[in-house]
Amino acid sequence: MFAVLVRTWALMLGILLLMVGNGLQGTLLGVRGAIEQIDPAWMGFIMSAYFIGFLGGSRITPILLQRVGHIRVFAALGSLVSAAFILYAAFVNPVFWFFMRLVVGFCFSGLYVVAESWINDQATNETRGQSLSLYILVQMFGVVAGQVLLNVADPSGYNLFILISVLVSISFAPILLSVSPTPVYDASRPMSLKELMLASPLGCVGVFLLGGVFSALFGMASVFATERGLSIKEISWFVTAIYVGGLLLQYPIGWLSDRMDRRTLIIIVTAILTGVCLVGAAIGQSVSILIVISFIIGATANPLYPLLIAYTNDHLETDQMTSASGGLVFINGCGAMGGPVIVGYLINHIGPNGFFYFIATLASLICVYSLFRITRRESVAVEDTNPYIPITATAAAVVAEIATEVAIDEIEEQDEQSN
Repeated sequence: MFAVLVRTWALMLGILLLMVGNGLQGTLLGVRGAIEQIDPAWMGFIMSAYFIGFLGGSRITPILLQRVGHIRVFAALGSLVSAAFILYAAFVNPVFWFFMRLVVGFCFSGLYVVAESWINDQATNETRGQSLSLYILVQMFGVVAGQVLLNVADPSGYNLFILISVLVSISFAPILLSVSPTPVYDASRPMSLKELMLASPLGCVGVFLLGGVFSALFGMASVFATERGLSIKEISWFVTAIYVGGLLLQYPIGWLSDRMDRRTLIIIVTAILTGVCLVGAAIGQSVSILIVISFIIGATANPLYPLLIAYTNDHLETDQMTSASGGLVFINGCGAMGGPVIVGYLINHIGPNGFFYFIATLASLICVYSLFRITRRESVAVEDTNPYIPITATAAAVVAEIATEVAIDEIEEQDEQSN
C-alpha cells in the first residue's frame, strides 16, 4: 500500500481535503442550526436534501462527463461547493439552507465520481485492491479530521464556513495537477430492481433500510447531540466516535463474514445495533456513555453495507456483480432520503431519543427480515461465498464497482489456485 501511496499521494491529498470539508459541513450545520434556533424538523429536511441531491447527481454526472469531460465537471462542481459553503453563513434561512444542501449533495456526488474514476484509472489489476483500501482510509480520516476542526472556531460565526470553503478550493490543485485529463469512466448499467429483488431480497431490503440508518447517523447526529445539550467539543467527539468505530470494525467483521453464514452475522450485528440504541435511549445521560454508544453504533452500522453487498454477490453470477453494485447503491440512496426527515419529526415530538429509536427500528427490521429469509433459502457454503470488500456508503457508485472488480479478481485467483 505504501507504493500506491507514493504514486497517488497528490490525488489522495486532494480527496482528503474534500472529505475534511464535507465531514465538517454536516456537523457544523447541525450545530449552527441549533444556535439559530432552527426547528429540528426543519433540520431534518435540510439534512435530507444532501441525499436527494447526491442521488440526483449520481444519475446526471455521467451525462455531464460525456458532454464536457472530467476536468470541467470537476472544476464546475467544486466551485459550486466552495460557494455554497460560504453562502450557508451569509444567509441563515432554513429554506435557503435546504437548496444549498441540495446543491452540495449533487456536487459531491459528481466530485466523488470524477475522483474515483481517476483512482481507478491510475490503478492496475495488481494494485486496485490496495488503492481502494487507501481511498477508504483517506475518506474516513478526512471525515474524522473534519470533526476535530469543529473546535477551532466559533460555529456561530463565519470562520468555520470560510475554512471548509478554502479546504475544498485547495483540494482542486493536487487533484488536477496529478492526474490524467481523461480517466476511464464506463459505469455499467444497473440491474433492474426486479432482477435484484429476485436475486437477493435480503440484500435489497437490508440496503434500503440501512440507507435510512446512514442518513440519520451522518445527517442528524449533530442535531441529536445539540438537542441533548452537549458542548461543541463533546459533539465533535460524539460524531467522531461513529466514524472511528466504523473504521476499526470493518476488517474484523469482514474476516468473520468470510468464515460463517452471512445472514447469521447480519442478525448478530443488527441485534447488537438495536440493543445499543435502546440502551442509549435508556441510560445515555452522560457524555462518556454517549460516546461509547456512538462508537458501537458506528462499528456495527458501517460494516453492514459491504456485508449486505457481499451477501448479494453470493447469489449472483460473476458477470452480474458489477451491474448489481450500481443498483444497490441506488437503493441505498433511496432509503437515505427520508431518514433525517423522520428523525427530525421524532425529535420534535418525543425528544432527542427519537434519534436512537429510529435507528433501532430500522436495525431491528433488518434483523427480523434476516431471520425470515433463513427459513426461505438454503445457506451458501462458506467455501462458495464471494470475498467481503470494505467500502463506505458515502462513496459513489464507481467505488462499488471497483470493489466488485476486486472481488471478481479474488474469485478468479482462488479458482486458478484450486485448479
